[in-house]
Amino acid sequence: MKDVLQDIKEALLTGVSYMLPFVISGGVLIALGFLIGGYDIPSSVSQGGNFASTIFWLGKAAFGLMVPILAGYVSYSIAEKPGIAVGMVGGWMATDPWGLGQASGFLGGLIAGIIAGYLTNALKKIPLPNSLRSLLPTLIIPFVGVAAIGLLMFYVIGSPIAAVTGALTNFLNSMGTGNMLLLGIIQGCMLAFDMGGPCNKVAYAFALAAMDTGNFMPMAANFVGSMTPPLGIAIAVLVSKAKFTQTDRDAVPGLLAGAFAMITEFAIPFAAANPLSVIPSLMAGSAVGCALSYAFGLTMQAPHGGLFVLFALNNVVLFLVALLVGGLVTAGVLLLLKKPVEQEVTED
Repeated sequence: MKDVLQDIKEALLTGVSYMLPFVISGGVLIALGFLIGGYDIPSSVSQGGNFASTIFWLGKAAFGLMVPILAGYVSYSIAEKPGIAVGMVGGWMATDPWGLGQASGFLGGLIAGIIAGYLTNALKKIPLPNSLRSLLPTLIIPFVGVAAIGLLMFYVIGSPIAAVTGALTNFLNSMGTGNMLLLGIIQGCMLAFDMGGPCNKVAYAFALAAMDTGNFMPMAANFVGSMTPPLGIAIAVLVSKAKFTQTDRDAVPGLLAGAFAMITEFAIPFAAANPLSVIPSLMAGSAVGCALSYAFGLTMQAPHGGLFVLFALNNVVLFLVALLVGGLVTAGVLLLLKKPVEQEVTED
């Protein structure tokens, strides 16, 4: 059972990694379309379309591949190359291409990818004479696998997963302020705990899933929680240079660049060098920042980009306030927990 759970965790991380280029390019193009043409851009390129709507629909096309790509590479992680086609078709089915009320989105794509991966592995074990083994990857697995996952998604699991997705969306949309603050604290802690690792990716996947259903608040919180760690460390280094080495001080420009570009990983060297002081500090700052994001009602319609996509925010000033407060909390806690460099060296 542990091996299965480990395989599924690795599959999720693989799927998200391959999905990100589609999400980022599509999300930023959608946001640019809104920036150029306003939120009332034409509904199609062919009917009164213009440059803004073209940009918008290019983004929608890329973003629309998010779920099939996720499912395809979740399946690939489990079953290798033969699982890609089976997973992608399962993910495509999760987008409800026929408009039958079976849109299960991110969650449906994830489940379809897992099923497709294990289904493909089962098909690989079909006993065949050596003379026919070459037909497995070229004919049998694609034909049987695609047909099976398509029928499963359509007749068995598509509607139940769509119902669960809808219930989760309604629950998220109906959460009161107190619950949203708790959500922000949990989301912030996950984003800052491993800075690009499994917890961070799960929190990001949650924001993407919410974005896919039209709820843009979790993505705004995701921005704050992801940008706060490098910003907070940079502030701490600038405020109290005595607690940091010359190498740490030289890293400040990189930390600021990482904060502005939403690259949490710039904080990893500091966390690796002193995890007991740094990681709790990062979690505290990101938790406060995410909670403030929800409290301010911030929304973000781009999935990545940091300060370079501020135009996709509903309130830039309050976003900067949440980011700065989160950074200051990280810096304050870090300076409280971290000992001066000389003392650390003496104790070692």
